[in-house]
Amino acid sequence: MKLVIIIGPQAVGKMTVGQELAKITGLKLFHNHMTIDLVGNFFDYGSAEGKRLVKLFRHELFDAISKSDLNGLIFTFVWAFDMKEDWDYIESISTMFQSRGGSVYFVELEADIKERLKRNTSENRLNHKPSKRDVDWSERDLLDSMTAYRLNSFQGELNGDHYVRIDNSIMSAAETAEMIKHRFDL
Repeated sequence: MKLVIIIGPQAVGKMTVGQELAKITGLKLFHNHMTIDLVGNFFDYGSAEGKRLVKLFRHELFDAISKSDLNGLIFTFVWAFDMKEDWDYIESISTMFQSRGGSVYFVELEADIKERLKRNTSENRLNHKPSKRDVDWSERDLLDSMTAYRLNSFQGELNGDHYVRIDNSIMSAAETAEMIKHRFDL
């Protein structure tokens, strides 16, 4: 069992790279908006109940997958490195898979703001993430989050054989996915 966690700020390309990686590895993709947008039909994600339900659905899915005979899972996540609860959340997911014999791989994506703002309005993003279809709100949220949170790690903060950081500002999602596949022999 392999768990590939793709992290990075909004509109860096996590889901699109995950889609390409799923195509070439056979791993299943679970992008973070699959639960955010599901719950968003009933409760605002920022509300206590919205957050509780997203966390609950994700936990149950991770638990079932980590016990299954699937080859693995790709999960996308916006990790606020300055928030202890995000560190704890990633640790809990990692521990769940590792305790059942799985391997966890971290892919950190980064791209310049100009490229991220362009990607924020891409057809693929808007098709798969209903909550991002209010492009004005989504752009404000993207820009506001840059000052409110640290969404990329400091140099050396994450490291090891199961970690790679990729600046995909000028790379296609397919090129990035190939790089990840070969880096981790997926």
